[in-house]
Amino acid sequence: MKKIINNIKENYKLVLGVLVIGIFLGWIFFHQGGENAIPQTQTENDGHDHAKEAGTIWTCSMHPQIKKDKPGKCPICSMDLIPVQDHSGTTDEELDAEAITLSDAAARLAQIETMKVVRGKPTKEVYLQGKVHADERNIAELTARFGGRIEKLFVNFTGQNVRKGEKLATIYSPGLVTAQRELLEAISFKETRPALYRASRAKLKLWDLTDGQIDEIEQSGDPIVYFDVLSPISGTVMKRHVALGDYVKEGSALFQVIDLKKVWVMFDAYESDLPWIKLNDKVNFSVQALPGKSFSARVTYIDPFLNARTRVAKVRVEMQNKKMELKPEMFANGIVDSDLADNSSEILIPKSSILWTGKRAIVYVKSPNSKATSFKYREIVLGPEAGNFYVVAKGLMEGETIATNGVFKIDAASQLQGLPSMMNPEGGAGSTPHDMSKMDMGGGKKAKTAKKSKSMSKMEKPAKTAVEFKTQLKAVYEAYIKMKDAFVASDGKTAAAMAAKVKKAIGNTDMALLKGDAHIMWMGQMTKLNSLLEEIINEGNIEKQRFIFSKFNPVFAESIKNFGLNNTTAYYQFCPMANDRGGAYWISESKEIKNPYFGDKMLGCGETKETFNN
Repeated sequence: MKKIINNIKENYKLVLGVLVIGIFLGWIFFHQGGENAIPQTQTENDGHDHAKEAGTIWTCSMHPQIKKDKPGKCPICSMDLIPVQDHSGTTDEELDAEAITLSDAAARLAQIETMKVVRGKPTKEVYLQGKVHADERNIAELTARFGGRIEKLFVNFTGQNVRKGEKLATIYSPGLVTAQRELLEAISFKETRPALYRASRAKLKLWDLTDGQIDEIEQSGDPIVYFDVLSPISGTVMKRHVALGDYVKEGSALFQVIDLKKVWVMFDAYESDLPWIKLNDKVNFSVQALPGKSFSARVTYIDPFLNARTRVAKVRVEMQNKKMELKPEMFANGIVDSDLADNSSEILIPKSSILWTGKRAIVYVKSPNSKATSFKYREIVLGPEAGNFYVVAKGLMEGETIATNGVFKIDAASQLQGLPSMMNPEGGAGSTPHDMSKMDMGGGKKAKTAKKSKSMSKMEKPAKTAVEFKTQLKAVYEAYIKMKDAFVASDGKTAAAMAAKVKKAIGNTDMALLKGDAHIMWMGQMTKLNSLLEEIINEGNIEKQRFIFSKFNPVFAESIKNFGLNNTTAYYQFCPMANDRGGAYWISESKEIKNPYFGDKMLGCGETKETFNN
């Protein structure tokens, strides 16, 4: 004990100094906090200043419409916010509230390309398919002018070539013999009753006797018992309706003779191609039977009526066929290099810049006065298709800049940001798969939703989607093809069953394989797809199912384009007649058109608009 006391006495100066320093530091700490001091949370004071981070946006993975400029909690579900994208130093005041804004890095990653809208003379290669036909003006149908019996037949088979005036058959006719005797009797009254004489000659001429034959009867004084049927033209006997010994009545068909030295080629032109085809346009064509050989001719006729079933009009060209190379019913493939009938300069934009909903055509126009890369949604009215371009009838001006590549990605971001988009033209809150806004978040108070941010930024897709997720999406696509085929077969019950399988395949996708913006993007698309599939499953009317199917396809096409199908090629096809002529899309595994909106009624109606190969 004495030893301890001695140690304290020896070190009392050291202990006293430590005590004084401790009291001083405690006073400084508590004096600065005061009674109103509030302990700072880790979020607000975590060792660095979030306000100085270069414009990072923080959002909720479950509610992407929530946008904050610093970390925190989602006001709807209280989940931690995650970083999304940089504004590139652009302030809200510099941005258009209706525009979607991209950083330079985001634009490069999304492979955004733009072009200025220009005027030009629209041209197009119109592809036509058709057949060779006989010239209807060179078809002779021989009929019996009087009843009788076939005594001789000089044409023994169809396809036999004959010359004009050549004998085809010989007929014995009692009626003809009687008519000749009337003529012989009328000759004796030729001077006194010339009208009777002329009537007798006219009767024989109406029965196809020539003046020479009638003169021969008058000179010989004897009637011709057997009458020769002569060919009125040179050509080929295409039909033989009689055989040796047959009895025929007046008006019975005997032979059909066709001159094939001049033929028609009749092409089918879809109504969308008709504005490009004019009389006297040059058509270059080939036939499958003569590979390597090409022909050319001018358009001489365009059918003023459409076929109600096939929705095509006939376009005719005329060809000299002296070598008899072209034969009726040969298939022909033609190309017309044409321009619009009015030959005017029009505003042209590439197909890749257009988003289709069937009734609406959409482009994204670059904001001209913004320092940042930003685009605004705009609906336009399209004119005729011009190859890889479309004529714009209304909605764009020369000199404006539009996005030509990456348009699906811009639209996906706009949809998630609650801006006007292809699926939501009026704008509004983005997809909210788990809406907890009405739930009690503790303390009996309801969570408040955040206001929509004025500054909208492009949702970035990762440079490379996980192969495993692509494989999962491919399984969704394969189930979708079976659903599409059921609509082609007009089988609504099977379509509903296949829709359930598509929904199951979507449920098997692992969204954890997607990171950041891609994760959020797929969540929004998945919710929309599942909702539409549920409608197809519960709908009993196939026409209503097809209408829902038409809304499903643009969303699924967006998913395929964004994430890929693991080296599988898919074709995005369009029918302008679907949805009461508003048009609708579908996705196919083949370039061959099999229309799911009409089935057998208009199976081949449509065209491929885009190819997905990623």
